[in-house]
Amino acid sequence: MNPLDFSRIKDEAHPEDFLSEMKPFGDLMMYYRCAMMEVETKFKVLNEQFSTQYNRNPIESIKTRLKKPASIIEKIKRKNIGFSMKAIEENMFDIAGVRVICSFQEDIYTMADLLLQQDDIILVEKKDYIAHPKDNGYRSLHLIVDVPIFLSNEKRHMKVEVQLRTIAMDFWASLEHKLRYKKHINNSEEIADKLKHVADVITEMDCEMQDIRHMIEFIDDNTES
Repeated sequence: MNPLDFSRIKDEAHPEDFLSEMKPFGDLMMYYRCAMMEVETKFKVLNEQFSTQYNRNPIESIKTRLKKPASIIEKIKRKNIGFSMKAIEENMFDIAGVRVICSFQEDIYTMADLLLQQDDIILVEKKDYIAHPKDNGYRSLHLIVDVPIFLSNEKRHMKVEVQLRTIAMDFWASLEHKLRYKKHINNSEEIADKLKHVADVITEMDCEMQDIRHMIEFIDDNTES
């Protein structure tokens, strides 16, 4: 792919609109959309298999998102990546995102392991914010995976960011994200402490719900035997 003309983008009043209209960029976004669909389908298949084998669905919902041109430009400038399709592909791993919301914490690791066991998936990076939460209380399992997409005339490998969370973790992260961008907050430290406390409470709740599920499964197993 040809490099973008950074000087022209820089002079545009709305560089994100200019970038969106460029065919190489449009093609690249199409590749990322295809990669998102591939990963989403893999999780849907795994969920369906679980439903048949174990009579339950470990996945509550799956969300996908493609980074917007304005966000891509902002990150290119901030990280000094360089305006070329090659530079974007090699340095930005969060353009395509798939968020998997699981019922229980152990389902997160089960689904992640099953995805990574597939022979066409390559793990690029793994960050476990469940075992090692962020300072603000954020918890989630992040994976960067390399997935192939099969086009009419070629096979391409694309990077997709996968986030796996419980329902409670997603609830907290969604509200924290909204509150983070509120302006003119005088008691920010107090709010941060409260958010951290809520994150800890939610984690405790996740563990309790998982224990209850194990108790129910134990009863069911003994009843059947």
